[in-house]
Amino acid sequence: MSGRKTGRIEVIARVSGRRDWTVEQKLMILRDAFGPGGSVRAAIERHDVTSGLLYTWRRKAMSGQLTGPKPSMPAFAEVRVTEPPVSLSPPAVVEGTGKIMIELPTGVRVSVDAAVDGDALARVLGALGR
Repeated sequence: MSGRKTGRIEVIARVSGRRDWTVEQKLMILRDAFGPGGSVRAAIERHDVTSGLLYTWRRKAMSGQLTGPKPSMPAFAEVRVTEPPVSLSPPAVVEGTGKIMIELPTGVRVSVDAAVDGDALARVLGALGR
């Protein structure tokens, strides 16, 4: 076998096929590629994605199209009937400002203009008092 050279051949192959990436994974890979200190080439090699796929995800992310499934809303919501709210102490008018300071039993303080719509204020206080 003189005159014939033998050598070593190294075959590097990628596993081909589709892979499903979650939105979180795609965003993490995009940060790895385009974020501070990021490298597109390193991200492609590290995550075994193609440059075309990476730029497609980037385009979708920049246009707001890279979103995950919307959380489903429950068919039924729990409702609780409670006692009417505890009576509130009378509001304090801040002298000379036309402002009314209201402190709820929960410790929440609300400051409103003296000309506030009473019905709207009642709805807000009812929601905050819960």
